[in-house]
Amino acid sequence: MAAQIVNWGIAEKVPEDASMAFIAGSWNGHYGWRWMFTAVSLPAIVFVVCLVLIHESPRWLASKARTEKAFQVLASIGGGKYARRALGEINDSFASESDRSATWTGLLAPHLRYVLLIGIGLAVLQQWSGINILFNYAEEVYKGAGYGVSAVLINIIVTGVVNLVFTLLSMILVDRFGRRVLLMDGCCGIGIADLLAAYAYRAHLPGGFVLALTLCAIAFYAVSLAPVTWVVISEIFSNRLRSAGVSTAVASLWAASFLLTYSFPMLMNLVNMSGTFLLYGAICLCGGLLVYRFVPETRGKSLEELEIALNTHV
Repeated sequence: MAAQIVNWGIAEKVPEDASMAFIAGSWNGHYGWRWMFTAVSLPAIVFVVCLVLIHESPRWLASKARTEKAFQVLASIGGGKYARRALGEINDSFASESDRSATWTGLLAPHLRYVLLIGIGLAVLQQWSGINILFNYAEEVYKGAGYGVSAVLINIIVTGVVNLVFTLLSMILVDRFGRRVLLMDGCCGIGIADLLAAYAYRAHLPGGFVLALTLCAIAFYAVSLAPVTWVVISEIFSNRLRSAGVSTAVASLWAASFLLTYSFPMLMNLVNMSGTFLLYGAICLCGGLLVYRFVPETRGKSLEELEIALNTHV
């Protein structure tokens, strides 16, 4: 008996009991995985080098009474006039909160609970859009669509390239269209792509359809939920509680990531691949409605302006 391995539309005859031997004897089995580890080390090295060039936050500098350095950082961003105005707003913000200590319980105050729920909600939504399944379980996703070992590895490379390109595009669009618009469009785009992928699995369409739809979902994710969630989380909390608020939201994000990763095999057994994508698509569409209803636009506003606006929201 022999199985067909689909490699970009070309079926290859491979013995069913030779999967491990096939991998071990291939270039990927011997060398490909080494190049994968080497490739991911390069961005890490670039990141460490670039960290040397990044200034401390002007708000942190101002909180440590390093006013001159804070002014220099702000001036490098928007000039002297902007730096004087921004530094004044920062100092006013600190002065108005000087009699209140930053505590974790402060996040549960009635006027801050709304902001905390926005941060946690966006963090959970980013993970339960299901996109990380396409990275963590790419082999299962693409094998279920009919791809063989070599084609799966190529598809993984393609998904990484798409993710990178659209993440860079997001850096251009986030201040042009705003955070809220990108989040809503991203949720709708991912949701529709997931629902169509669910149909493709159920109808046993050719693997190319599944690949195209998953790439569309990754593109929408990379331009919206992936980077913009982090931007919004860092902007909505007040100076006094930013570290505690961001920490809580990020902890929620990684808890959601853990649940997503470990629930996928169980969902696969319960409702198969089609049902799993159907669930993720429904979550994304509901998430788009929640963003429309509750998430404010933060584009073009200073952190101090957002603090006033969000703290007075009831």
